[in-house]
Amino acid sequence: MADDFEFADKVPPSFDRVGNVIKDSASKGFNPGLIVLLVIVGLLLVFLVGNYVLYTYAQKTLPPRKKKPISKKKMKKDRLKQGISAPGE
Repeated sequence: MADDFEFADKVPPSFDRVGNVIKDSASKGFNPGLIVLLVIVGLLLVFLVGNYVLYTYAQKTLPPRKKKPISKKKMKKDRLKQGISAPGE
């Protein structure tokens, strides 16, 4: 009977390894893949927010774009479509 309690204070090797894995994973810190993902998402966010800020700033400060001048040929076609005769005809 005394032999039965000889190993009572020892942990089986399979359980000992599981305990070490749990301790090692907690002490390593962040996963490198997670860090890369966070950096990429952060850069994308900064890019999108920066573009939005620049767009709103440009809308407020820049004057509206000038329209293209209409050629005389197009003006003549438009007048004929509307039924107004062009001068000189």
